[in-house]
Amino acid sequence: AAACGFAISALAFLAAAFVSSFPALAALHVVAGAAAGCGLSMTHGTIGGSANPHRLFAICGAALGVLAIVFMAATPNLIIAFGGSALFKVFAGVMAVAALLAALSFPNAPGRDSEDIVEEVGHLRREVWFGIGGVSCMALTQAMMFSFVQNIGVERGYTASAVTGVLIGLGFVNLIPNPLAAFLEKRVSAHIVVLIGPIVQALLVIAITWGTGFVAYAAPTLVFAAVMIFTHNFAFGLLSKLDPTARALAGTPAMLMVGAAIGPVLGGVLVQSFGFGSLGIAAIVIAIVAVALFSQARAPSAATTAVKAA
Repeated sequence: AAACGFAISALAFLAAAFVSSFPALAALHVVAGAAAGCGLSMTHGTIGGSANPHRLFAICGAALGVLAIVFMAATPNLIIAFGGSALFKVFAGVMAVAALLAALSFPNAPGRDSEDIVEEVGHLRREVWFGIGGVSCMALTQAMMFSFVQNIGVERGYTASAVTGVLIGLGFVNLIPNPLAAFLEKRVSAHIVVLIGPIVQALLVIAITWGTGFVAYAAPTLVFAAVMIFTHNFAFGLLSKLDPTARALAGTPAMLMVGAAIGPVLGGVLVQSFGFGSLGIAAIVIAIVAVALFSQARAPSAATTAVKAA
């Protein structure tokens, strides 16, 4: 499923490079997105079923950060040299490599013992749903704020090179949270991290949108995405323990895309109606919801389980 998903996505993106009509382009986007989403879901589900989901997710995240820097460095020059269609060809190439690697060496997740499966595969515990909701809330804040980081810098009169430098620096900072999360896996409580993460995220949004001066803009922007990346590692590991079937973790792309789909629209409405400062208020509200959800994302105690059983 992973190999076929990435392969179909590669073909759809390649076809998109040679069409000009909007309906055809939109249809190919749907196919490419659905196929890539299938491959990613299988990949995340397999990571969730591995011996150490937290560590493997951190390794994959670190690799993604490196690839993102290479992608952002090379793609603009290719578009300048060969036109906008080059972007779709790059997408197709990336998906083709993913399909080839998946076909040759996609891992089989080690099976869990039947006694470790705490419930039927067809049902997810309420604690798991709370965790899914918390991750989706953080993804919403991430997409809402990040859509306007550049606009805020331009609006305040910072030069394009200065704003671009901050965004480039952000890409390098994003290489830190995954290895750090892997190192701290056994040293800090995952539940504490997921409770603190949304709060820190909201405080950074407030600093970016309400602060004055370039330093007040640049410093929180540099670490903004890193908070989500770091927290998500611990949320991933927490969900792997709450749901040994790994079905919830297979939905990781959907959790993130909830934010990517709604965040820019919500942010746009708020900015148009109330200005950039409203993003900080929205981030506070979303953080409160995220903390409330994550607070319930813990395995029930033995006493509670016994009472329910009785």
